[in-house]
Amino acid sequence: MQDNIFLVGLMGAGKTTVGRLLAKHLGYDFYDSDHEIEHRTGVRIPLIFEMEGEEGFRKREAMIIDELTQLGPIVLATGGGAILQQENRDHLRERGTVIYLAAKVHDLWQRTRHDRNRPLLQTENPRARLEQLHGQRDPLYREVATLVVETGGQPVTQLVHHIESLLNTRRTVQQHANP
Repeated sequence: MQDNIFLVGLMGAGKTTVGRLLAKHLGYDFYDSDHEIEHRTGVRIPLIFEMEGEEGFRKREAMIIDELTQLGPIVLATGGGAILQQENRDHLRERGTVIYLAAKVHDLWQRTRHDRNRPLLQTENPRARLEQLHGQRDPLYREVATLVVETGGQPVTQLVHHIESLLNTRRTVQQHANP
């Protein structure tokens, strides 16, 4: 399971887009925890939030993350709030390489401002909400991360090549440390 790669970061950081391409390059299966929840429940995440609240959604998310992180080798794109629960952070850290796709709030805002499938942004001031979420979650993403990758404005293919390079360097260092 140590070959597993788990992507964390705020909504709009590119976890799903990067994850799909990274999995394809590595020949791994790809999963998105939010998509798995929607697939299994048969409803969109905003409806789960509406019916069960954030707490109900987080329980579902924890079960999915526990299950998926036991598969392998996979690339998993987690939901932006997955790191809020200690058990999720533990499963991610113990079962693979965690990559934090870090993005500036301005970039996240540009990528998410027209997306109506983001329950936490359905507020009077979604940009302020993103800033608040970033402030709360950035330390948790950094705590759980094996690697931190700034997403900036580079094309997805360039970002994936950069991640692959970091992973290869990390594997080489580990092999020399544990001959």
